[in-house]
Amino acid sequence: MTSAIASRRNITPVTIIGGYLGAGKTTLVNQLLRQADGLRLAVLVNDFGDLPIDADLIESQDETVINIAGGCVCCSFGSDLIAALMDIRDMDPRLEHVLIEASGVALPEAISESVGLLAEFERSSVIVMADAETVRRRSTETYFADTIERELQCADVILLNKADIATAEELAETSGWLGTDFPNAVQLQTQNATVPIHALLDPETGIHLDKPRNGQARAGAGGHPAYLSAVVEFEAGIDPGAVADRLAQSKNGLLRSKGHVQAADGAVYAVQTVWRRSEVRKSRAGVGNLGKVVVIAITARQA
Repeated sequence: MTSAIASRRNITPVTIIGGYLGAGKTTLVNQLLRQADGLRLAVLVNDFGDLPIDADLIESQDETVINIAGGCVCCSFGSDLIAALMDIRDMDPRLEHVLIEASGVALPEAISESVGLLAEFERSSVIVMADAETVRRRSTETYFADTIERELQCADVILLNKADIATAEELAETSGWLGTDFPNAVQLQTQNATVPIHALLDPETGIHLDKPRNGQARAGAGGHPAYLSAVVEFEAGIDPGAVADRLAQSKNGLLRSKGHVQAADGAVYAVQTVWRRSEVRKSRAGVGNLGKVVVIAITARQA
């Protein structure tokens, strides 16, 4: 668990999606785009051919940008990720969340380092897709072992996809191995990469604060029974670090949380947790929904 203090404005969260070929990255991105519901997402890929967007989502396309229904875009960045992020930064209307697909370009940790070079963006989380039927075997193969190991080591969330294809024995063995070797990542078992968008993306952009109130939980996107979101309220004068530490305790069963709280000296801090990783940073004055932290919990056993 790490904690950092920084003063930033107009920060766009970035979610990095990794995983080896065939694990389900393309399916996940299309699933998230279908659930955007007015959230303006940017998807960055090395080449359009590496991550085809479902045809019925596309409104128009040129050599470098695909415009997607609902205000989302998909951009090809070739070998220059920084330039692509700067283009995203300057788009009008402003895009609210960036997804970067890591396969064939770099490992998630390298992409995270690149994101950190631009003050207008911050890493929200690293999601690594893993094929429930094959990931354990591939992790021992000469050509895959190092890459898979490094991807899983930097994951905040491991989506153990195609859980319906693996046998019960395979699923139990793989889940146990992941939990032992990569204990700092939360593990979610999925079929067809189906996960509510608010369970993976920055809670402040993945769901809207006007939906849940005062700790009233609601089912995830599509009424998914495994995830609930709620708003937890904190009074002014609380210790932001203590809030983050408490939310990041694994016994709470929280997948993610994010919001703004006011410290005893009047300063406002953004608090964010992704499973056991936490971050606290000084925020600008005048932020909305002060004292409200969105929390997303797993209500059914996923790992």
